[in-house]
Amino acid sequence: MDGAVPEEGAREGGDLEDSKEATHDGDPRGIGDGPNEDQMPRLSAFEAKERFSGVNPKLKIIDELVTEISYGSILIRRYWGMDEFLIIGTAFLGYLLGSWDIGVGELSSGGDYNRWGFFGEESGFLNTSEMTLILSFLSILCWLAFVGQIWIKYPIMRENLAYLLIGSIFVQLGFIRAHANSPLFPFSSGVTDWVWVIVANFVMLFLAIVVVCRAVIETRDVHVRITHSHPDPRILERQWRDHSLMAWGFGVGGWVALVNVNSWIASHSIAPSPGQLDFSYFLVLLNLLTGVVSSALLLFLIWFPQLMLGGSKQRIMSSRAREVEGVSEIVEALESGTCPVCNHATRTTRSLEGAMQAPCTKEGCNGKGTPGEKCEECGTPVPTRLVCEKCKANTPIATHFGESDAW
Repeated sequence: MDGAVPEEGAREGGDLEDSKEATHDGDPRGIGDGPNEDQMPRLSAFEAKERFSGVNPKLKIIDELVTEISYGSILIRRYWGMDEFLIIGTAFLGYLLGSWDIGVGELSSGGDYNRWGFFGEESGFLNTSEMTLILSFLSILCWLAFVGQIWIKYPIMRENLAYLLIGSIFVQLGFIRAHANSPLFPFSSGVTDWVWVIVANFVMLFLAIVVVCRAVIETRDVHVRITHSHPDPRILERQWRDHSLMAWGFGVGGWVALVNVNSWIASHSIAPSPGQLDFSYFLVLLNLLTGVVSSALLLFLIWFPQLMLGGSKQRIMSSRAREVEGVSEIVEALESGTCPVCNHATRTTRSLEGAMQAPCTKEGCNGKGTPGEKCEECGTPVPTRLVCEKCKANTPIATHFGESDAW
């Protein structure tokens, strides 16, 4: 993989193709979920190359970002199938039919600038040529199909899909309004022309970052704390690494930028009035390319959180939204154990109810269980004694916790 190299022995579960069906939307498992979690590529199994941090340690974040992007591309190649490519193909048809002008001439001629609007006998939309009207309706149907497919396939991200679509519509309307006053926008434009674009982008950034990003990140936090709780802090740290959203957040910013570029190209290519119009098929081609890429990126932004959360059934919501709706977010408080001899922290925990947990000692198993009972993952008996990693004292696990006051 470009930018990332698997650590030796990191993949223990065999062929990754064996887990493709299990992670599909019919029975999603999520990153790191289930007994066969190692069959799915894990981000923690890839080590970032020091391409940028070797020059300056402060650039380590760029190496980590490159690794996550490479990891995301691996997941796409593994788990995207006909359904995802059909969604992208529908978006491609929507753009192609909406911008097609060869043999029609509606766009290149500039149209009738005395007519405007969508409804009514005198509307500009209904007074276009028959072929233009047919292509426009087909394009609208493609976009309805595009949204409908994502809406059905990724149910836990429906609300966030709506927010992102609303933001993109605001940006498109902002550029349309700016070009209505200044056809050559942003050239020879005044402050009032910029206001429409700036306000539209404020709405977009609020919905994309404050609403969607915050909801996804905080739901990820809840998911890791509840689903992947483990007495071994090293394993818990790996789970946080596996559920990193750095590349996903970078994708949100890239999608916002692409929506702006695509909206400007679409508006700029047809803004001048007839007689002033220098129709550019190059701009139409750029509109098609940026539109398809932004649609594919939008699909990734919706697909990745669904894959990460798997079958946990947790809604994508911010912590504040959970409080307002009264959604339970209980994370059981755990007391970490310490060696009674040297007071060094051990990989044992005890809940508020007094239930103790210890890591499984079987090689290759990352499970846990109650001392004296079977491991939750492999079924191996969990010992009642534990050897301290620091002083090597072999002591009963029950002595790793202090006595609680009766009151």
